This record gives sequence, structure tokens and C-alpha cells, in this order.
Amino acid sequence: MLPIAVSNRYSNLPPLPEALKRLDELAIDLWWSWNREARAVFRRLDYPLWRATAHNPARMLAIIPTATLEAKAADADFVFLYDRAIAALDAARGARHTWWANHFPQLGGKTIAYFSAEFALHQSLPIYAGGLGVLAGDHCKEAGDLGVPIIGVGFMYPQGYFHQHLSPEGWQEESYERLNWADAPIEQALLPDGKPCFTAVPLGDRTVLVAVWKVRIGRVQLYLLDTDREENAPWDRELSARLYGGDRETRIQQEIILGIGGVRVLKALGADPAVFHLNEGHAAFVVLQRIRDLTEQGS
Repeated sequence: MLPIAVSNRYSNLPPLPEALKRLDELAIDLWWSWNREARAVFRRLDYPLWRATAHNPARMLAIIPTATLEAKAADADFVFLYDRAIAALDAARGARHTWWANHFPQLGGKTIAYFSAEFALHQSLPIYAGGLGVLAGDHCKEAGDLGVPIIGVGFMYPQGYFHQHLSPEGWQEESYERLNWADAPIEQALLPDGKPCFTAVPLGDRTVLVAVWKVRIGRVQLYLLDTDREENAPWDRELSARLYGGDRETRIQQEIILGIGGVRVLKALGADPAVFHLNEGHAAFVVLQRIRDLTEQGS
């Protein structure tokens, strides 16, 4: 079943002090992960907790004592650091004179859809295995800094990629660790009318319902597909459970969800990319959905 909406993850907690009222917004925007001042905010907020949560601000704010927040709100040096980080976040999101805008002014308003089976952005969102994910994650971060209008599309894997262990006999053993949704820097993706985003994907003789999560990466948005819906059959709910899991048929079904479902999600969200980039063959079914769309439009 789809977890409780995390866009209001802190609604049951005491409100943040007025001086730090946007701390939760900073915590779930992974822009902080490559900005020194933003990282310093959370390090100085509660260093032992920063270490104990494996550098996960979303988790920190869920468990940090209210007294600590109030003390930091009264600390002028800390509030100054926080204000600088928030100002830098706003500047990163709204920058007009970016490299992209200066070099390609004729492409204003155009976007690039970036499809990948994995994105390595931060360890608090373990939806990657290795080099392909690191490449995709770095592309998103650099695109944000340069102003390149990328929209990422991938999978939300609650079990991520497996952890490797060696048996006494020297054989590889795999184990999966289920993600605590409330600790991940994600929120439900919303349609233009404010309703949660879903799409239906035909898969053989059945239809799979796909929910969508959003990850904020500065000025870049990443949308993650999730088939773990109670409306789906048990085997279909498992399609987005883990990265590169299952047999060949499972992998093909995942790729259909990513390619066809991803294009449909972007359309539902009101995006109209000028370019569709496929990070390796995992998103090959994007091409089939695009051919269908263009044919229906008479192109």
C-alpha cells in the first residue's frame, strides 16, 4: 500500500521556531548535499545526531529535541548561517543568468527528460547500485548548477540494491534493507490540480497502476515510479521493490513501466520535453510510447 503522504512529514511534530521555519524545506531538497554552507547548517544543528543518522537531515528533523531547535534559533551565529543557506537555495532555484540561459537563449522554456534506472544522489535515498546511478545523479546536480532544464524519471525502490556478504565457504550472499519512507527526502508528486499523480501502464493482458514520488534537487525535479499499490496484483507490486532484481521477464516488465509509464507521467504533470535522454537501454520503451504519441498527433 502507498505509505502515508510524506509531503507533510513534520505535521505531527511541534512547529519549527520562526527563525528556522524553512529548515524542513532545506532538509528534503538534496541541493544541500553538495553545498558546503547547507551541510554546515545540519552539522552545527546537532553534530552527534548528524553522525547518528548517517548525514540524513530528513531523519534528523523527525527526532531532534525541540529544546535543541529553540536553542539554535536563539543562536545568532547559527541563524546567520541558516539564512545564508536559505538565500543560496532560493538563488539556485531561481537563477536567471545561468550558463544555459546565456548560451542557449533560443531554447528558453524547453526541457530535457532524463530517464535512468538508478540515480545516486545521496545515501539517504539508496536507489542506486554503482556507476550508472552516479553518472545520472551527477548529471542532475550539474544540470541544476548550470541551469540545464532536466526532469529526471526513475524508480522508487523501497529495498534498493542488495548488500553483499560472503559466506564461510566464499559464496556471495545478498540481503535487502527496506527503506523507511519517512526518512527519505521524497514527497508525493502532485498534478497541476493538486491531486496525487498516478498513471496506468498496460502490461501484457493487465494494467498496472503506478504512483509517483518527487525528489527536489535544487532547480531539478526527479520523479520516481512506484508500483506498490494495493490495487495491483502482488507480483506487480513487487516490480518496483528492488533495483535489478528478479529474472529476465521481471526486468523487461520494469523497463516497460519505466519507459511507457515515465512518458505518461510527464504528460500528466504537464511537461512537454523537447528531448528524451535514455541512460542506457533500461528506458528503451520510451521510444515506443513516443512513437505512439507522435502517431496519434499526426506527426
